[in-house]
Amino acid sequence: MSGNLLAQEASPYLLQHKDNPVHWMSWGREALDRARAEGKPILLSVGYAACHWCHVMAHESFEDDETAALMNRLFVNVKVDREERPDIDHIYQSALAILGEQGGWPLTMFLTPDGDPFWGGTYFPKEARYGRPGFKAVLQAIADAHAEGSDKVSRNASALRQALRQLAEPAAGEGIEPALLDRIAERLHREIDPIHGGIGGAPKFPQPGMLMLLWRHWLRSGNQDSRDYVLLTLERMCQGGIYDHLGGGFARYSTDAQWLAPHFEKMLYDNAQLIEMLTHAALETGRPLFRQRLEETIEWVLREMVTDEGGFASSLDADSEGEEGKFYVWREAEIDQLLAHLPGEALESFKRAYDVTPEGNWEGVTILHRNRRPDLGNGAAESQLAQVRQLLFEHREQRERPGWDDKVLADWNGLMIRALAQASFAFAHADWLRAAIRAFDYVVENMTLDGRLRHSRRGDILRHPATLEDYANMASAALALFQITRHQRFLGQAIAWVDVLDRHYWDHEGGGYFTTADDTNDVVLRAKNAQDNAVPAGNGTMLQVLTTLYHLTGDDSYRGKADLLIPRFAGEIGRNFFPLATFLNGCDIAQRPLQITLTGDPATPTYVGLLRAIADVSAPGLILHQLGQKGALPSNHPASTALEGTLQSAAYLCVGQRCSLPLREPKALSEALLAARSDA
Repeated sequence: MSGNLLAQEASPYLLQHKDNPVHWMSWGREALDRARAEGKPILLSVGYAACHWCHVMAHESFEDDETAALMNRLFVNVKVDREERPDIDHIYQSALAILGEQGGWPLTMFLTPDGDPFWGGTYFPKEARYGRPGFKAVLQAIADAHAEGSDKVSRNASALRQALRQLAEPAAGEGIEPALLDRIAERLHREIDPIHGGIGGAPKFPQPGMLMLLWRHWLRSGNQDSRDYVLLTLERMCQGGIYDHLGGGFARYSTDAQWLAPHFEKMLYDNAQLIEMLTHAALETGRPLFRQRLEETIEWVLREMVTDEGGFASSLDADSEGEEGKFYVWREAEIDQLLAHLPGEALESFKRAYDVTPEGNWEGVTILHRNRRPDLGNGAAESQLAQVRQLLFEHREQRERPGWDDKVLADWNGLMIRALAQASFAFAHADWLRAAIRAFDYVVENMTLDGRLRHSRRGDILRHPATLEDYANMASAALALFQITRHQRFLGQAIAWVDVLDRHYWDHEGGGYFTTADDTNDVVLRAKNAQDNAVPAGNGTMLQVLTTLYHLTGDDSYRGKADLLIPRFAGEIGRNFFPLATFLNGCDIAQRPLQITLTGDPATPTYVGLLRAIADVSAPGLILHQLGQKGALPSNHPASTALEGTLQSAAYLCVGQRCSLPLREPKALSEALLAARSDA
């Protein structure tokens, strides 16, 4: 078997490499069998379509005939789209971390023919530079060591195999009390950049899970610093170059501490989570900046990230015309020429606001941003800036666009569906809700095979077993849609998906959910963890899903699973709490549930007013049960005894097992909900 086999793949990233002279295969049993048959090590290269440094390494090495010939002679070469196979990426990123190297993409790992890792790195230049060895020299040295049966190769593979197995068995512990969550949040304060916001220095990532951890800490304890750090971070990102001020949407991360210069790729999952955070910030503060960025980002999603069939696409590339960021940056002379017809003051006001200068602010060009002057102007000033932005946006649309990765991923779609549903509820945008439901229906109808979710679809090609995160995020989205729309089909679908997880992903011996199903046959181990990666950790998300299902249905089995999840991963806090934000937020929700049961005729002004009062408050994790006029609560629900017969319009607010008297006025409900956030 020889030749490049990627032309038969669906992934845009893999198809980018179909014409390489490298004899690439995709990951699977065929690649492992070939490596064993030929006695060759595997060169595993993992990346994604929007990754700038992936493109660089491809141009330097994978398109080079001499380098490709060396790869083909010495290795079985396997290409993986990390978005299609997050399970594979996670295993080998973990192996690289065990080796003491910082992970990222492109990931370059060397494996035994059985798939066990023994050495690796990320980007390697073709020739030695940047303090890194040249790729061709690395290839020869690794192949020689493997061919000679080097003890170091065997030791490394054995040690990594053992370490990966230990990582796959997380540290157990006891319960997690609110006081511990408070201490973790206060410890996190020491990592916040007090000037620019965000956690740590360059490169700086949005990390919305940690922002939510701080937000919940403020709601729970009243700690003003946690609130202020979240708002500072959101403001600096919203006004920084990481945000696309013409088209909307956030880039994946900033290369500097000031949020000025991003790697320009835009990812669906980042923007979904930031939409959620902006929803809460806009509700709580009423600041126009947060509402504006929220609406602009959703407008971008609906304009540029929806496939013809209704699912949400994965990403936009960082590069166009072979250059990183070329689509997004400007030169002052270009702006002067385009806007020459405007009054001089209008042009100068725009240039001052967006830091447009002759010398530029990044590599001789300008990234539009407002962090030098972050305060919004008056209505007239902002209207004038908006008109100028629209002119530049229309001109930018004529440029060669970055690549669009239009594959639909179940886990990322779940995040965006939930974010749009929540934003639509908060701000009464029916079109956002329609888009969320359309994407949900696309996943249900087009990404299910034999009753099981699949992870990825592009066009007519459905690929790859679903991961825990696929089910967890889609179940979370289903529950959000149920609570907002009252449509039972969403609740039924969430229950069905959790049933699949319990049958195929639950660890019946040690507790917790594995990342992969019991019948996924091409992974070297089944990982089980609660660490956030590109998307929130599935075990953390499942804590909220199980808690919500228990309170909506009264089925004790959901609470039982949640009660097992918490101690299963609690010991990980002592190792490193930083990647556990979703798990910690899930613990808070599971142990301090805040519920509202809403009864009555949904068409009456009183019911509508009560629902609006709920929507107007930032209460992450709130469990809303809209019963209508003749619904019934589970018998073990704390408010069940208060409801009898035909129900009038009223809200019952429950904190744990304590419930309010019926609240019939929106103002009274709003005040009670605000107070309950810290009482829960």
